Amino acid sequence: MTRFVRHPARRGLAAALVAVAALPVIAPAARAWEFTPGLPCQLTHEQDGIAIELTYDPGVPRYSITVTHPDRLTAAPAFELRFDGPLPIAIGTERHTLDTSGRRVSVTDSGFGNVLNGLQFNTTATAILGGQSVSVSLDGAAEPVAAFRACKVEAGA
Repeated sequence: MTRFVRHPARRGLAAALVAVAALPVIAPAARAWEFTPGLPCQLTHEQDGIAIELTYDPGVPRYSITVTHPDRLTAAPAFELRFDGPLPIAIGTERHTLDTSGRRVSVTDSGFGNVLNGLQFNTTATAILGGQSVSVSLDGAAEPVAAFRACKVEAGA
């Protein structure tokens, strides 16, 4: 019968190897929806390499939304946001811009009520540019979106 004796110094090494081996199994967490007050106010989210950033400057007033994709996107005549869930909404525009890297599509406007409703009251948002689309979860977005809606210029700012 073979008997194995554990060496005290190897126990720490074994534990470290088990911890390292487990790392690939742990899925990277999506960055939560976050509201940042200021000028401009910001609402951000990252998931699976996709970044979404909304800004609002209440002094102008001007809203923007930018969707950043890890891969190069192909220019298209229309950009659409579709929100699925309890209050489904689809919004489209031809007034979008695709940056020179081809990874960031942006829209600016003086009103974003439908976009904010879509983000706050649904479960999934899908950005569509031509035949390309990407979806993100809206889990945890409601409170940060409500704070973003309330963004105001502070006295003395």
